Amino acid sequence: MTDRLVRQDPREQYPRPPFPEQPQPEPGLAARMEPRPDHGETSYRGAGKLAGRRALVTGGDSGIGRAAAIAYAREGADVAISYLPSEGADAREVIALIEAEGRKAVALPGDITDETWCRQMVETTVAELGGLDVLVINAGHQQYREDVGEVSTEDFDRTMKTNLYAMHWIVQAAVPHLPAGAAVITTASVQAYEPSAILLDYATTKAGIVAYTKALAKQLIKKGIRANVVAPGPFWTALQPSGGQPQEKVRNFGEQSEFGRPGQPVEIAPVYVLLASQEGSYITGEVFGVTGGAGVA
Repeated sequence: MTDRLVRQDPREQYPRPPFPEQPQPEPGLAARMEPRPDHGETSYRGAGKLAGRRALVTGGDSGIGRAAAIAYAREGADVAISYLPSEGADAREVIALIEAEGRKAVALPGDITDETWCRQMVETTVAELGGLDVLVINAGHQQYREDVGEVSTEDFDRTMKTNLYAMHWIVQAAVPHLPAGAAVITTASVQAYEPSAILLDYATTKAGIVAYTKALAKQLIKKGIRANVVAPGPFWTALQPSGGQPQEKVRNFGEQSEFGRPGQPVEIAPVYVLLASQEGSYITGEVFGVTGGAGVA
């Protein structure tokens, strides 16, 4: 893996397209991707910024959630990760990496489109970790459709429930457990500001995440809790080849960024660390874009 502490040209730091076609069934596994994403397994180095914290990361088996979970453990936090049961192979790798840091890991397989599970998941986390200090809402559903007429009610409902309803259910369950000094971090997307034609429902939910989090931040700061949004651009995650993009777009994924390549999950992990840490004490209601130069409005 690339040594991130050595000065280097960021355009050449990680693989550039074209990539091989690699269709796989949803929700997709990082272990089957080529090239294999860098989530920080060997490249992220911690500095104790989250010592003693207790975190819950949804979608922590792969992609950005996996990178955040690894970084949190390396920074000294105990971490619970939620994921679909079918993503168990990836999740077991993350659990092992968290435990290798001497931190407690909690595996939470389940479907967040189920309100009961969302609430149970939070209660289990609190019971297993002895509390909750950092909540990362990251799990998401993305399936491209070429035309508005192809977005079925089932499609729309699933995207809304995964990306918006679940966020609300989890936040509702978590807030009573969050102490002053805690942090909530949601994952939106550049799609909230520059939506792609083929991601109609996904982009809609990502704009909703931004608005929801900004409103939530105004409520929670009265309790001494911060809430912020991370808005990624093109990141090399299992979301893309498992139906999030057509295979022709997967081949050239990230090519249009200013870097000429997609971001690797480890490259966004430090933002999640900052927003969770005491170093981010004056940051709330903000959107942090990590878009490869595209910016956010």
